[in-house]
Amino acid sequence: MEKDHLLYSRIRSLRSRKRIIKKDVEKQIRKKYKRRNELWKIKRDIPWIPLEEPYQRGFVRFFAITEDVKQTKDAEFFEGILKKINTFMYSEVRHFLKKKKKFGRRIYVEKDQKLKSLSSYEWNNPKIQLTQRERQYFLKRKEYCPFRKMYYDYYDFIEPWRFILRIKPNMITHYKPVNAELEKEYAEVEYYIKQYKVQGIIQKKFYGKSNSWKTEYKTDLIKSIRYFHYKMSATEIAESLEDDYVRKF
Repeated sequence: MEKDHLLYSRIRSLRSRKRIIKKDVEKQIRKKYKRRNELWKIKRDIPWIPLEEPYQRGFVRFFAITEDVKQTKDAEFFEGILKKINTFMYSEVRHFLKKKKKFGRRIYVEKDQKLKSLSSYEWNNPKIQLTQRERQYFLKRKEYCPFRKMYYDYYDFIEPWRFILRIKPNMITHYKPVNAELEKEYAEVEYYIKQYKVQGIIQKKFYGKSNSWKTEYKTDLIKSIRYFHYKMSATEIAESLEDDYVRKF
């Protein structure tokens, strides 16, 4: 009788077995996620090697201070600000154009390029080292994200007229050697992490919910649906995402 009782006590219930399987999956995801970050850091820290013969790959467009600002005593000050908010855009040709639909026809228009807006994280990041005087030249604004359904704080430079766009050849002077085994392992881990269900578990278990239902979710949901359907078309969303990717690159 005692042996039967001991045997039944060792048999786990269906709910307990599901919980164990769920925890094992989460452990595996955490392990893969940690390994992905380690591999990314290894790739980032691979030293660049100078080329014997540099070559040109298209053109790069960026901001520079105007000639009038260069002649003032604050030239060095605004040069320091520009290093923190400058953006770079690359193109195969000297003209930075993109296709746009107008009156049913496809035309080419110049790509917009703006100074970088600092996020709240960058604003408080000690690595950027914004001085008190530099902070006086920024204006805080709130921007609604229709995908995450919440507002974010951004800081814009209030005197963009001090800078002007310049174009120069994009010269490739260094290269980073490729480790085939490292790239293969990183691609496998990245493919696993990017799966839809795995992304959901990472968002829920690693970061938690981004917003509370009782505070802002109900009102933001209605506003996000209106914004998505009435304020931006699919073409405009694709173009904005493409421009953001080019600026980061």
